[in-house]
Amino acid sequence: MNDLNFHHLRYFHVVAHEGNLTRAAERLNVSQSAVSTQIRLLEERLGQRLFERRGKRLLLTEAGRIALDHADAIFAAGEELVNTLRERPSSRVQVLRIGSLATLSRNFQIGFVRRLLERDDVEIVIRSGALGDLLRQLEAHRLDVVLANIAPPRDTATPWISHVIDEQPVSLIGTVDRIGENIGFELLLAREPLILPTVESSIRSGVDALLERLRIRPRIVAEVDDMAMIRLLVREGAGLAVVPPIVVRDELLNGRLAEAYRFPDLRETFCAITLPRRFPNPLLVTCLDGFAPGKPAMTAGMR
Repeated sequence: MNDLNFHHLRYFHVVAHEGNLTRAAERLNVSQSAVSTQIRLLEERLGQRLFERRGKRLLLTEAGRIALDHADAIFAAGEELVNTLRERPSSRVQVLRIGSLATLSRNFQIGFVRRLLERDDVEIVIRSGALGDLLRQLEAHRLDVVLANIAPPRDTATPWISHVIDEQPVSLIGTVDRIGENIGFELLLAREPLILPTVESSIRSGVDALLERLRIRPRIVAEVDDMAMIRLLVREGAGLAVVPPIVVRDELLNGRLAEAYRFPDLRETFCAITLPRRFPNPLLVTCLDGFAPGKPAMTAGMR
């Protein structure tokens, strides 16, 4: 087996983190051509392309992301050796990179990584953002998975794989004073102000269709894309909220809020979005295996 040239690997490591040949060359204090040569030699040794060029940017291929993970571990091990001999604390870890919709339930995110939280050899990186940006990072191999409650369209150019992790029922929730006693569901919808998810939500289209069938023109007091904010608004009595009951689980248990009606045909679906990988991150496999078909949903850890 050919030995790995760590000089080549150091150049690759810097370029991968800089994402630009010019900055990498400046950091290494060598010419760009010298950096390019070292990268090419490493690619020949590994038999894999490590970068693809898009404009002035160098993006990691899937093999490049795998190589970077190993390079990070190798150079971290070198630092650990120095720190150990100098009696300085250090650690070496595996990394799982997660993208999550900025408005997604925090407890859902915790539920997804729960099996990794007690491991001292794992680092979890969570980046929040809009779905489009997160999917671009996933495609560029800068993320291992994207957590969302919206499944992106799948086509031959971007063959997303959406792993359904959990489904939650949806209800009409409010303070006891707003719900009152023995008031029908349709009257509540027509009389009380509503706090609704925004039109981008997977719930909203079902709510709008129901209101249209009932010929109800509701007074919408707020349209919110963040479940945590919906929880605060309904607690303050701003209106009745259309949310999964688990969002306000504690308030329902202590009687601060009540469930007026459960929509029979509405559910919020949570999914983990990936792309086909030749070298899947084993930590991701561990998380997905925790929600294999037939296993109970993460209800207890939600929200």
